[in-house]
Amino acid sequence: MISDVKTVLTRNLWKENPVIRQILGICSALAVTNLAINSLVMGIGLMFVTALSSFTISLLRSYIPKRIRMIVQTLIIASYVIIVDIFLKANLPEISKALGPYIGLIITNCIIMGRAEAFAQKNPPVISFFDGLFAGVGYTVILLGIALVREILGFGTIFGIALPFIKFTPWTIMVMPPSGFFMIAIFIWISSAIMNRRLNKQKVRK
Repeated sequence: MISDVKTVLTRNLWKENPVIRQILGICSALAVTNLAINSLVMGIGLMFVTALSSFTISLLRSYIPKRIRMIVQTLIIASYVIIVDIFLKANLPEISKALGPYIGLIITNCIIMGRAEAFAQKNPPVISFFDGLFAGVGYTVILLGIALVREILGFGTIFGIALPFIKFTPWTIMVMPPSGFFMIAIFIWISSAIMNRRLNKQKVRK
């Protein structure tokens, strides 16, 4: 069990990271990464939905007719998204307003449906829970990395806290959607370069 958890951890955080390796969840990554707090809340929301929907789908997989499984999966995912949306509106109204429709659009996030179809539909509930959780963690880590760069350069802050040692004119473009494309491309380039270097080293050793 522990080895299985380690496997899904390393796969979702690095080898098959949903954002930089599978290029999933890009729309929300572009929209919410201008502020780190928005990215963190979005990531936690996705972790909650992905983990619990994977667990639930795996638990019910033997009882769901194949011909309607996509509909049932969407219903399960939507139920958890509604919980996240209600919680944010009740407890974090400003962040809920800032995220706008992107919380509701978690329902259509390819990461969640991808884990449901590729893993939860074929594996036991507990390991499916961890697979969904770590897929959400992998998504959140990349979002936070992008958001920290954009917020520092665009606002001169981190999580809304001003950085007194930064003395420069903020780059307006860093808080605009196009900068999200550039940052994601840079992250993909860096991850691909590291992966290729490791593969080349393994080939040399052989």
